[in-house]
Amino acid sequence: MALAALQNSGVFYRRILSQFPQDTSLAFAYGSGVFKQAGTTQGQMRSNMLDFVFAVDDPVTWHTMNLIENRKHYSFLKYMGPNQIARIQNEYGAGVYYNTLVPLDERLIKYGVISTDVLMGDLLHWRTMYVAGRLHKPVRILMQKENGRLRAALVSNLKSAVTASFLMLPESFSEEELFLNIAGLSYAGDFRMVIGEDKSKVSNIVRDNMEHFRILYNNILQECPQAVYKPQQGRLEVDKSPEGQFTQLMALPRTLQQHITRLVDPPGKNRDVEEILLQLAHDPDCGLLVQQGISSIVKTSSITQSAKGIATAGLMKTVSYSVKKLRKMFKGWRRKT
Repeated sequence: MALAALQNSGVFYRRILSQFPQDTSLAFAYGSGVFKQAGTTQGQMRSNMLDFVFAVDDPVTWHTMNLIENRKHYSFLKYMGPNQIARIQNEYGAGVYYNTLVPLDERLIKYGVISTDVLMGDLLHWRTMYVAGRLHKPVRILMQKENGRLRAALVSNLKSAVTASFLMLPESFSEEELFLNIAGLSYAGDFRMVIGEDKSKVSNIVRDNMEHFRILYNNILQECPQAVYKPQQGRLEVDKSPEGQFTQLMALPRTLQQHITRLVDPPGKNRDVEEILLQLAHDPDCGLLVQQGISSIVKTSSITQSAKGIATAGLMKTVSYSVKKLRKMFKGWRRKT
């Protein structure tokens, strides 16, 4: 089978997965190496690095096995052993440990390892929005264990993305406007969007993947009592009354509610969260405050995770990875001019 055809099939991904420890609760691939983005040819897509995330129940055991099987993937931190690697993974940044620029099956890959419990916290509460944000967009699920709590958390994360976007959008909008807003949530406040990322990244993700977004969000939009979804016309209408906005604000993830209430209420007042959100539901700038709350979550996690990445990748790989990102950014600039 030709390499290009193989990489479009499940066989290629199964072969990649088979080279890692199998104690994984969820594995998915994402990004421009998996889903075509506007302005990218098939040849460029195949040359892009493939991005993976593995959620594991026991990071110490997983890294112990991976150090035996794939020791070369790790930076100098491999000499600290699996316990320290797992501690760095869990206690710093967004709770993800990345090995990057790994040559595997004629491709370069990057893979992040996250504890299943940490992932659940991010999906349900948006503690960092680091992996939860990646899962707002279409991904290729490669393996998922039967776990009702994890499945429910994945759906809850998508519902939260829709709810936050409803609050940020006007009363009537198109599917494309909704998906652009959803895809942009995890980039709001990300310092890498200032330097290091193509500024048209969000629109590039959405424009060539509208059908993937529809499949991902169709059931949620059809069943949402706060909106009227007209898939034939590709439009939605959402309840922007104070009562409707209050219902949506109360449905937001807990961490986002906390960030919003800190923006509205100066420290020391200690008003009830529900009381503050009820006041905000009457505010015409409600959507702006939701956006600022999301930005404050993403800003912190993007900075701390990137700082951790220097250690987990090692200096040479960090420089190489940063150069690749800057090249993509400059290509994006050239396409616009």
